[in-house]
Amino acid sequence: MLENVRRERRVRAIAFPQMTLVRPVVIDGVGLHSGSNIHMVLHPAEADRGIVFRRTDLVAGGREVSDIPAAFDHVADTTLSTAIGNAAGTTVSTVEHLMAAFSALGIDNALVEIDGAEVPVLDGSSEIFIEKIEAAGLEKLDAPRKAIRILKPVVVEDGAKRAALLPGEGFKLFFEIDFDNEVIGHQEIEADLRDPFFAEDILRARTFCLRHDIEAMWAAGLAKGGSLENAVVVDKHAILNEEGLRYDDEFVRHKMLDAVGDLALSGLPLIGRYEGSRAGHAMNNRVLRALMADRSAWEIVDYAETNRPAISMRGELAAIPAD
Repeated sequence: MLENVRRERRVRAIAFPQMTLVRPVVIDGVGLHSGSNIHMVLHPAEADRGIVFRRTDLVAGGREVSDIPAAFDHVADTTLSTAIGNAAGTTVSTVEHLMAAFSALGIDNALVEIDGAEVPVLDGSSEIFIEKIEAAGLEKLDAPRKAIRILKPVVVEDGAKRAALLPGEGFKLFFEIDFDNEVIGHQEIEADLRDPFFAEDILRARTFCLRHDIEAMWAAGLAKGGSLENAVVVDKHAILNEEGLRYDDEFVRHKMLDAVGDLALSGLPLIGRYEGSRAGHAMNNRVLRALMADRSAWEIVDYAETNRPAISMRGELAAIPAD
């Protein structure tokens, strides 16, 4: 019953008005790459504020030092995660899992106070973010939600890597991966971000790495906080985590999770379709920058008008109109 209620709330949240949190959400955890203990608080924010990260360890320097808009043109690095930064050189990395949770729940406005340079990894997915946010509750704001409708195909390619943003209804995603590893191999998946079951289907998928890559990451000063508690580790022939996988194709599902978080840096919901093939954070940001650089490729629209009739739900759940 509780899961049904949560999904009903998601239908309302992703349908029409701008949304924020009812009350602050406290999250503590370790940074995947830094290994630092991080304290983070998600605060409600007013309409049209968007998502803003604030480094509380740097507030003495003023907002121009401490504040970073969660925006595609503030992406500062895409090495194994997405980091955003400002003109003062302040950064926050590994924002994609939290941004994916905001996007899937339809949260347009929030202030993220964080006392370090990396978002906690938690279990390596977006699941705990979603649970804590939904427990706090979502609040409708007295302001219409706008969206970016994709008008023509925008494609970026780099060898075998490809990322595309295409016209379409709602926001559907397709992703495929191909690893030279017998456990992972070739996987592909298609999903709809506006499906209220998207969180269970996609956002529970954990980050992963190959065992032979771990030492290289350590040598680069990364993955200091990584463990079997927050990542799936794959050897040549086996999964090293005792509990195994959450899904048979958890690897491609997590890559789709990353794409949702990276694309949420558009600042507004996207209306169209995303396709990724062997793409990562860099390609996701490149295709978003390419879209926004071509003013003929998109338009700002009223989100409500792009989502009628009301979103339907699977099984025993009926579509619920906005209040």
